[in-house]
Amino acid sequence: MSDIVLLTLTGPDQQGLTAKLSQIMANDAIELLDIGQSVIHDNVSLGMLVRLPPDPEAGKIVRDLVFAADALGMNLKLNPVGLDAYQAWVAEQGQQRHVITLLTHRLQADHLAALSHIIYGQGLNIENISRLTGRVDLQQEQSDGKACIELTLAGSPKSDKEMRAELLQISAQMGVDIAFQEDNIWRRSRRLVVFDMDSTLIEQEVIDELAIEAGVGEQVAEITEAAMRGELEFQDSFRRRLALLKGLDAQVLETIAQRLRVTEGAERLVRTLKAQGYKTAILSGGFDYFGRYLQQKLGIDEVHANQLQILDGKVTGEVQGEIVDGQRKAWLLKELARREGLSLQQVIAVGDGANDLPMLSIAGLGIAFRAKPIVKQSAKQAISNHGLDGILYLLGHRDRDDHELARS
Repeated sequence: MSDIVLLTLTGPDQQGLTAKLSQIMANDAIELLDIGQSVIHDNVSLGMLVRLPPDPEAGKIVRDLVFAADALGMNLKLNPVGLDAYQAWVAEQGQQRHVITLLTHRLQADHLAALSHIIYGQGLNIENISRLTGRVDLQQEQSDGKACIELTLAGSPKSDKEMRAELLQISAQMGVDIAFQEDNIWRRSRRLVVFDMDSTLIEQEVIDELAIEAGVGEQVAEITEAAMRGELEFQDSFRRRLALLKGLDAQVLETIAQRLRVTEGAERLVRTLKAQGYKTAILSGGFDYFGRYLQQKLGIDEVHANQLQILDGKVTGEVQGEIVDGQRKAWLLKELARREGLSLQQVIAVGDGANDLPMLSIAGLGIAFRAKPIVKQSAKQAISNHGLDGILYLLGHRDRDDHELARS
């Protein structure tokens, strides 16, 4: 018998299982080379790669383990591992790792089938699958619930570009959100999150709301849509829209602020980020009046947005200071990271429009949120079918973490 053996123990989970088995192994001076355990619906699977002492002790050790497993009501399989195979396995430990996060309302087998087919086709190997969301209560309606799993992959895709395109395609076809990230030190050390405001933190485009009050809603909405699709340069479109607001009574700003609809999941996301020590900021091509309102409502740390010029209680149709366009957002992101002493890899940027692409492209994690097609295709990650709190799962957050944060 090879002195390297893979032990696989399966059966009903029970307290003290690992303690009892490992004590027997300890008595025989067995060396543990690798170990992993998972529990699904009160059934445990425990795997241990071990090195046994030289014969003749090995035979007695194996018998002891078999008898112990039987006494515990467990199934034990033993698979000898050759030295060459073991050394080849050791040599693989330096290879690249990736993480795929699959977020849906109800996890279906066809979701996993489509995803695993792409993984296989790209030459990657699934090393681990874990559930991030809570257990499903079948006695409650779950149509708007969340089901999220995280897959850890070994290796590098044959084509990163093709793989991302394939994931985006099944995401659109199946109504699920899929993120594909390199599993590195930066993924576990993000510290700053910057948000676009309009159609990201809030559901509306504020300039459209202002335009409705000014009686020029259709004209401004048309320009806004073209700008978000990337068909118009942002500064030009911004000035054209703003000019249409000249003469608007400034008192309507408070009325509009009061009717802003915060995007689904925004409050949970910001609350959880703050509890974990993240810095947050709004970087918006909208107006700072509404950014400050959201800052107070959500607890955002900073706001950088356009200053709407008001004279004699009327909107002048002009902006004070430098316009916050796409390049300005990217510059502000870099400046905030520099001030906090962070690498850009530690920054998360979230936005929906073409003017968000510069900051999404330089952030360690750039997320297109319910974005226009051109933005989804250009950004590395996208969330289209869930609320903003879906971002938490891209960070490896588990639902049970909410309870722990609530107690702290």
